[in-house]
Amino acid sequence: MIKFKQDQVWKSDAGYIRIVRLERLSVAYKIQQDLSTRDGTHHQATKKEFTRLAKSARLLAPEEAELLTYGSLRSRADDVPEAPPATDQT
Repeated sequence: MIKFKQDQVWKSDAGYIRIVRLERLSVAYKIQQDLSTRDGTHHQATKKEFTRLAKSARLLAPEEAELLTYGSLRSRADDVPEAPPATDQT
């Protein structure tokens, strides 16, 4: 059984398929030729239709998708803003 999650990336003959929005009965996805650009076409399908599409594709590991998207693995610490310095109030 295939478990879908938002932001999963699948590699198929048509290109890369990224799940944009996942609902109970439908899937919004984007087909891209190159993950490093935002260019692509948006599509909507039922989960049943998307499952048929995904069966002919390969799920990319999150790290592999991140490498293809950003060119390198982003540090999770980069996403957290730096805390302001503590002030001594004595």
